[in-house]
Amino acid sequence: MFSIFKREFRAYFTSPLGYVFLAIFYAFSGLFFYIFSLSIGSTDISGVFLMMFIVLMVFVPLLTMRLLSEDKKQKTDQLILTAPVSLLSIVMGKFLAAYAIFVIGVAVMPVYGFVMSTFTTISWLPIWGNTVGLLLIGGIFVSVGLFVSSLTENKMIAAIGSFFVNLMILLMNTLTSALPSGIFKDVLASVSVYSRYSEITNGIFSLSSLIFFISVIFIFLFLTVRVLEKRRWA
Repeated sequence: MFSIFKREFRAYFTSPLGYVFLAIFYAFSGLFFYIFSLSIGSTDISGVFLMMFIVLMVFVPLLTMRLLSEDKKQKTDQLILTAPVSLLSIVMGKFLAAYAIFVIGVAVMPVYGFVMSTFTTISWLPIWGNTVGLLLIGGIFVSVGLFVSSLTENKMIAAIGSFFVNLMILLMNTLTSALPSGIFKDVLASVSVYSRYSEITNGIFSLSSLIFFISVIFIFLFLTVRVLEKRRWA
């Protein structure tokens, strides 16, 4: 797994992709920090995190689009699939490489809190809550992107498909709100990604929410392994 991780992580910086993703992340986060905080003298930077949530839903699929689709297109996937390593190790190595780039981007977010703290007293709980929320939702975005990338050899189709899957997952909260009260609504509400995300960003941390996010991530990683298993024995 570690060799796969190193190879994929290095690939992000031997091509423009890693640099472009981080540049986009830092540019947008800096812009939103100026608009929602510095320019109006506000210590509330929750708007920065909300806008970055939307930006990441769009750009994380670009980070993950090549992870498996490129191997399939270049016919190098069979070399990987027949290597003496488990498919889970391959999937985890690729996931962790993309997620590491994502984490490098998110690491800048608390810095904005430190900048604000030099001018005034701030509440750190919402900042850490929003940061943890981004890290968890980012894990879902990356796992979804990896799964969709395993289904096609076209990188752009993988990126677009990942975006729409992410969008559908998040729209479940809107669907839940529109339903009449009842058992079905309660069940959907309990598996709503955005409602769990909102709890964390508001500083409400719970073991059940952490387990929920990790479970969703591993569901998509498991589905990716199943796709590769089918391809290995095809």
